[in-house]
Amino acid sequence: MPKFAANLSFLFADAPFSERFSRAAAAGFAGVEYLFPYDWAAGEVAAWLAAAEVEQVLFNLPPGDWAKGERGLACLPERRAEFVDGVELALDYAMAFDCRQVHCMAGLRPSGLAESVLESTYVANLRHAAGRFVSIGANVLIEPINSRIDMPGYWLDDIGQALRLLDRIGCDNVRLQLDLYHAQIIQGDLARTIESNFDRIGHIQIADNPGRHEPGTGEIHYPYLFALLDRLGYAGWVGCEYKPLAATEAGLGWRERLAGG
Repeated sequence: MPKFAANLSFLFADAPFSERFSRAAAAGFAGVEYLFPYDWAAGEVAAWLAAAEVEQVLFNLPPGDWAKGERGLACLPERRAEFVDGVELALDYAMAFDCRQVHCMAGLRPSGLAESVLESTYVANLRHAAGRFVSIGANVLIEPINSRIDMPGYWLDDIGQALRLLDRIGCDNVRLQLDLYHAQIIQGDLARTIESNFDRIGHIQIADNPGRHEPGTGEIHYPYLFALLDRLGYAGWVGCEYKPLAATEAGLGWRERLAGG
């Protein structure tokens, strides 16, 4: 059975953020992830992790002004200095949490700039982030996110594009974050996508489609995919980044039904 991590930006959302760590542990999760920790001091979050005895699996680099709709900085040439500062901030948090994977959001596609400029900026920024995070043995992840439903205008919205960028970046510690919910909307063919790119995958996330709810509520055949991950020997975490239909604990039966856990 895969190792499941609770995404605290989505699960246990009826509780204050500080209480979600212990809620996740009580529900049987040994790892947690979330979007951003920057509203809290790194030491404060580290204390919540330690008290709950859960591992910090993943978080995102600073995305710009999230409340105003920004969704990352990595492809934006005029935001390079801010991106570099964000890498340093995320590095401090990663060291405080002993976290070895961070996700770098690409950003929304701006108007009036050539695609070649956006790609060159993105590649340079990822190489910079990789060089900083390799110092603590950490990976930087890139994730294709569907721009059709969930994040209109997102620049990195194609799996083939992400794979080409990995080739161009050329850093061993830059890897693919494969969210199977987004991948289903982008192109489907999930099992073949996992198998053909298995050695490039650093992290997997799950939700069902449509609705982005618990596995087993939609069209994705998760029992097959979980068995495939076991057969391939996937040793990483699977982040549960879904919107519970009701209280989080009430919907966790999918782990036993679909993954044998």
